[in-house]
Amino acid sequence: MGVGGMSVTVGILALQGAFVEHEAALQRLDRKIEVVLVKTPEDLEKCDALIIPGGESTTIALLARLSGLMDPLKKFVSERPVWGTCAGAILLSQTVENTKKGGQEVLGGMSIGIARNGWGSQIESFEADLTVSGLKDPENPFRGVFIRAPVVIELKPAANDPPVEVVASLSPELLPPALSAPDHSNEPKTFVALRQGLHFLTTFHPELTRDDRFHEYFVRECVLPRHSPKG
Repeated sequence: MGVGGMSVTVGILALQGAFVEHEAALQRLDRKIEVVLVKTPEDLEKCDALIIPGGESTTIALLARLSGLMDPLKKFVSERPVWGTCAGAILLSQTVENTKKGGQEVLGGMSIGIARNGWGSQIESFEADLTVSGLKDPENPFRGVFIRAPVVIELKPAANDPPVEVVASLSPELLPPALSAPDHSNEPKTFVALRQGLHFLTTFHPELTRDDRFHEYFVRECVLPRHSPKG
């Protein structure tokens, strides 16, 4: 519904990946939202918040650099709400393991370490019911779609950072043997949705379902409380 009758403009980085599906999900919400498909710095300037979709994280970073978007994106992340899904979650992380040769340029914004393709090639995609806090109808499980999903390795907020909140997690029994640990030191690896201050990440693809509660959560909890009309 916006703030003070104003609409909220949510951008979706549209260089590569599942940006069309995110656009459809936002348009289904019962809120006054303008959607901008972001391909240039000028597109980004119109936005109050941003979604970085799933896709291929190295390719998205390369295309952002070639489009002149990487530095504007880093500035945007430092100031406004951003949600990263799958590849977008990698780009929002502070450190990345299992990168391709040459490394992985990131935007940062969230004080976590993450691993690309953390489930391994033997489990390229799967679906699972998630334990979720903060969504509408919490008694109704959310079916998460994981496609070559990254895995959260550690939470590492500095003393002055906002706390990292766990919004959704997987049952430890669903972790493959390579990620399991009998001493429960694997706990971060079960975290599949995290929020820190303005920022939100999901290691799965909510946009590939017809369940729009994660999009509603992002707008309600991250965007609207901090939205102010642009002058």
